[in-house]
Amino acid sequence: MQRCLGVGAIFAAVLFGALRASAQTRVRFKHGHSSAILTGKLSNYHQKRVFLVHVRSGQTMAIRDIGHHAVSIYVEGPPGSGYEQDLAADCHGRTDISATAAGDYKLTIQECQKVDRWRGTFRVRASVH
Repeated sequence: MQRCLGVGAIFAAVLFGALRASAQTRVRFKHGHSSAILTGKLSNYHQKRVFLVHVRSGQTMAIRDIGHHAVSIYVEGPPGSGYEQDLAADCHGRTDISATAAGDYKLTIQECQKVDRWRGTFRVRASVH
């Protein structure tokens, strides 16, 4: 009986960790500000953090890695926007989008796999004008 409870507890912990890691965080800009600092913790190459940034049609958005560790930032536009990120051969730590479509842009942040592994916190600035 104790073995079943132990296995169940481990399963629940793994499931909770997977759900927590895949949660999306809505970015809220402070009143009067046009940029926000996104922070989080990554512990391996496979872990990701997802943020949603809501923009209006025609705005410009700039996303920059401003931390001490290299991260890759993948951007998906809202459905029907036709936005495709230019994925160069670097870590994708910098993206500019002019004339955005209205809706939520999804920013997925993970360790850059083209540099040495690291663990710790990241800092990314998202600006909308």
